[in-house]
Amino acid sequence: MYAIVEIQGQQFKAEAGKYLFVHYLGDEAKEGDSIDFDKVLLIDADGTVKVGAPTVEGAKVVCEVKRPLVKGERVIVFKKKRRKGFRKRNGHRQCFTEVVIKDVIA
Repeated sequence: MYAIVEIQGQQFKAEAGKYLFVHYLGDEAKEGDSIDFDKVLLIDADGTVKVGAPTVEGAKVVCEVKRPLVKGERVIVFKKKRRKGFRKRNGHRQCFTEVVIKDVIA
């Protein structure tokens, strides 16, 4: 059984026991906390597909926070204008929260 769930504006395929890196959930998510996501867009229960319009009623995904703050890989932003001597280098690391899917409730 799996579900397509929307978390922080992104869609993820959620199965029991799967680890996900979602956008940073903020300071309210502590390690070991249980979080419910109720924006379930689709549920597949052994071949029976239920699609929501826009969400499936009564469905939710139960997650546990493993690591509340994980930094992603560094992305280098380099800007240059040719023949002008303009060069600008900037770096960025996106913050994520690691969660593990405990259960998909349909």
